[in-house]
Amino acid sequence: MKIVVTGSLGHISKPLATELVENGHDVTLISSKVERQNDIEAIGAKAAIGLMEDADFLTETFRGADIVYCMEASDAKAFFDPNLDVVAAITQIGRNYKQAINDSGVKCVVHLSSIGAHLSEGSGLLRFHHNVENILRELPEDVSIKFMRPVGFYYVLLSFIPMIKTQGAIIANYGGDEKEPWVSTLDIAAVIAEEMERPFRGREIRYIASDEVSPNEIAGILGEAIGKPDLEWRVVSEEQWLNDLIATGMNPQTAEGYVEMNAARYISLYEDYYRHRPELGQIKLKDYAKEFATVYNQGSAS
Repeated sequence: MKIVVTGSLGHISKPLATELVENGHDVTLISSKVERQNDIEAIGAKAAIGLMEDADFLTETFRGADIVYCMEASDAKAFFDPNLDVVAAITQIGRNYKQAINDSGVKCVVHLSSIGAHLSEGSGLLRFHHNVENILRELPEDVSIKFMRPVGFYYVLLSFIPMIKTQGAIIANYGGDEKEPWVSTLDIAAVIAEEMERPFRGREIRYIASDEVSPNEIAGILGEAIGKPDLEWRVVSEEQWLNDLIATGMNPQTAEGYVEMNAARYISLYEDYYRHRPELGQIKLKDYAKEFATVYNQGSAS
C-alpha cells in the first residue's frame, strides 16, 4: 500500500515508518526539514518536505495514498512564545488535514489523538485533540478514520530531570498512590502499524497504553535507575505549580493549560480510558527507566 506518514523522524513516526517499509509498503514521510531527507531515505521511505500548516502541500502529498497517518505537533519552544495560542494553532493544523484529506480523495486515515479527547472542557492543553477529532469527523462518511488515543508518554518524564538535579525531587500539582496509564512511543508505533493492516470501517477509537503505575511508583522506579532510591514525588498547589511554570518563561496561557491538564487527572481525564481499557503493551516503565537513566547520566557528564 501507499502510505503517507506525518511527523518526520519523531518518537512515533520513525519507528512506524521503519516498520511499514519492512512490511513492504510504499512509504512517504513528511518532514519540515530538508536536512532530514537523507535520513528518511536511509530507512527506505520517500521524503516529502513541507509544513503541516500548508494545506495545499498536504493535499498534493496525500494524493494517491491508500492510508494517511496524521499527527499534530508543535515545537517545544512554541510553549514559551508569548504571542502563540498553542491550542488554536494546532486546531488549525487539524483543519488543514481535513481539507487535504477531502481534496486529495484519501479514504483511510489514522489520526494520532490522545487521552482526554473525549472532553470538551476541563482538559487544559489536551483540548486541541478534542477539537481536531471533531473537525475530522466532519469529513464525508466514506472516509474511514481510526482515532488512536495514547496515554501519557514515558519520554515526558525527561522534563523532570533538571528538577531532580536541582531540587532532589519530582514536583508537580498531581501525585500520590493512584495508578495512571503511561505508554512507550514504540508501543504506539506498533499499534498504529497493526491497525493499518486491519480493515477500515467508519470511525473507530483505540486507546494505547504500556503500563499503569502511580506517581509515587514512578519516583521509586526512576530513582532506583539513576542511583537515587529515596527520590520523592512531591505535590504542590496548582497556584505554586502555575507560578513555577511561568517563572521558567512559559507562556502564561500555556502554563494554565498544563495546570488544568494535570488537575484533570483527579477528575475526568481517564474515565473513558477505563471504559475502553486496552491490553497493555510490551514496554514497561522499568524498561523505559534504563533510557531515562542514560539521558540523566549524559546530562551529568556534560
